[in-house]
Amino acid sequence: MLSFTYEAKDAKTGKKIKAQVQADNEQTAAKLIRDQGLTPLSIKAVKGEGGIKIFHRIRTKDKVLFSRQLSTLINAGLPLVQSLRQVSQQTTNKAFQVVINEVITDVEAGTSFSQALAKHPTVFNRVFVNLVAAGEASGTLDKGLERLADQQEKDADIISKVRGAMVYPGIVMLVMTAVVIFMVVKVLPQVQTIYKGLPGVSLPLPTVILLGVSHFITHFWWVVIIAIVLTIFLGSRWARTMGGRSAIDKFKMKAWPIGPLFMKMYMARFARTGTTLVGAGLPLIQMLEITAEAVNNVHITASINRAIEKVKGGKSLSEAIDKDPNFLELVPNMLHIGEQSGAMETMLSKVADYYEKEVDNEIKAINTIIEPVLMVVMGLIAITIVAAVLLPIYGLVNQSGFTQNL
Repeated sequence: MLSFTYEAKDAKTGKKIKAQVQADNEQTAAKLIRDQGLTPLSIKAVKGEGGIKIFHRIRTKDKVLFSRQLSTLINAGLPLVQSLRQVSQQTTNKAFQVVINEVITDVEAGTSFSQALAKHPTVFNRVFVNLVAAGEASGTLDKGLERLADQQEKDADIISKVRGAMVYPGIVMLVMTAVVIFMVVKVLPQVQTIYKGLPGVSLPLPTVILLGVSHFITHFWWVVIIAIVLTIFLGSRWARTMGGRSAIDKFKMKAWPIGPLFMKMYMARFARTGTTLVGAGLPLIQMLEITAEAVNNVHITASINRAIEKVKGGKSLSEAIDKDPNFLELVPNMLHIGEQSGAMETMLSKVADYYEKEVDNEIKAINTIIEPVLMVVMGLIAITIVAAVLLPIYGLVNQSGFTQNL
């Protein structure tokens, strides 16, 4: 299916309209335009669409804006197709505009809105599609889209905070690595030059080791670059395998000091997604199936899938996840209260709020811990390099003093 930009005239108002339409060919595009009560003036195929999809990433911010704008327009009484067309015209992300126009074409052809969205799983995940489907079924599509926007914003906010906590130590380690490479490649060889021609003088062991590293980097830099590229390539391939994902997700959950941070982030995501889905009226089993995908951790997903089987067998959700090591203790306790009081949505919302605040606290704690740890690491590296540079100099001074005394 191709994209066509067109200029058309509205027969009722006489206004000229510029927009996009998805069709197999220009004739089909013209028919779709006429079906909207418009008279096509010009139709042009969009070129370079593949490049647009590659170089324009669809961000969470784009989808949040899409949900809010569409919710507002539908709530104001505009038909779905007209609302989608208005949102498409206001979208600045070209790749997302192409996707929205494809959705418009499918809806105009008789496909339901949720089914049209489901054709783009890389853009609209199962949470998005199922909430839209629930809104369509209950006649509350505008409210469902509003819930979606809230849920996406909160999830994006948590991810942004976690990434922010990782930036500072990453930058420090990068600068530290650059300084070490400079000292090893540029400074240490000069020490070796001083020692050349001095009979009976041997370099200290730390200097010899670092000079070996310096020699290797200087003369076999291409090996270092190939090793780095291969490590990144093979590492990324491994990370996409089931074994790689399992190991990485386990590391996130258990490693100090990031383990508690990621566990609380996963609990917040589980509870927030569950709140949104329960609020939309989805059955418990369906809510758990969708949440299992949304949580984005293979071990917690496996725990949720085990819980689904237990719930199907007659257990309550709180019993199904109780004592599960992949769930923090507060979650089943709060769910138990929600099940007894009939306020599952409220309890899930409270759990989400609690763990979102805990994520903030964990980030502050990590920032407090990471600074002294980095200072110690930097101190050890600095001592090693200083020792490698100064020990030979002290050796020369002592030897010259010893020679003068003789």
